[in-house]
Amino acid sequence: MKQQQIINASITTIWQKWSVTVKVMPVIILVAILKFLSHQFGWEIMELNALFTSLVAGTIFLIGFLITGVLSDYKESEKIPSELASSFKALSDDTCTIYHGRNSAAARPFMDFQKAFIHSLLDWFYRKERTKSLLDKISMMNQFLIELDKEGVPAPYIVKMKNDQNNIRKMIMRIDTVRDTSFISSAYAIVEAMGFLVAIGLIVMKIEPFYASLFFTLLVTFLIAYMVLLIKDLDNPFDYSEKGESGTEISLKPLRDHISSIQDLN
Repeated sequence: MKQQQIINASITTIWQKWSVTVKVMPVIILVAILKFLSHQFGWEIMELNALFTSLVAGTIFLIGFLITGVLSDYKESEKIPSELASSFKALSDDTCTIYHGRNSAAARPFMDFQKAFIHSLLDWFYRKERTKSLLDKISMMNQFLIELDKEGVPAPYIVKMKNDQNNIRKMIMRIDTVRDTSFISSAYAIVEAMGFLVAIGLIVMKIEPFYASLFFTLLVTFLIAYMVLLIKDLDNPFDYSEKGESGTEISLKPLRDHISSIQDLN
């Protein structure tokens, strides 16, 4: 069983590394076919010139502009799962302390609520639960805090737990904004248009020998198409498939580790 898990983990790692390449391959195959047809039927009507190389350079510049803007948001988003797990851990630790230290009747159901909520959060990441429903569940924590306050739990505990609740709400709303908002749409449009024009230009451009022309056509097309798809994936780091992180999505391991640890709380 352990060996099978290692094999599955290796396959997952390889897929995450090469998933964008696999997505690009149909485009490369299509361009290769069109290049062969263009050479075969004499459609290579352009000569390599400085204007075309400027078009390629401009496309690369715009790709650099896009990836710089997207990466800054991506690096910030990388911190969110661990910060979420930290807030959940602090909340569960305080609840557990109150339950065992004061034998609180209200703390036990609050612990059970937290265990159920973390699973709802994972469902929300996979879009199996609506954002409004999740935010309503966060607000339901108020009732448990009211019951703890009625039992005479010291105010600093209540204040600290309220802060963790607010941090969880803030990070969930931040994630919702990131995954539903794309980077500048017009910038994507111009890069895609220029990438398309570069590919067409390379297809109808005559460079001798033919196989050198084919090689550079596929190489430049691959680089542009790969970078555009990569940037789009990075632009939504919380776009999870049913199987979890499939490539450029941010790892939810901190939350899964918290789920494993919270199951042991009694």
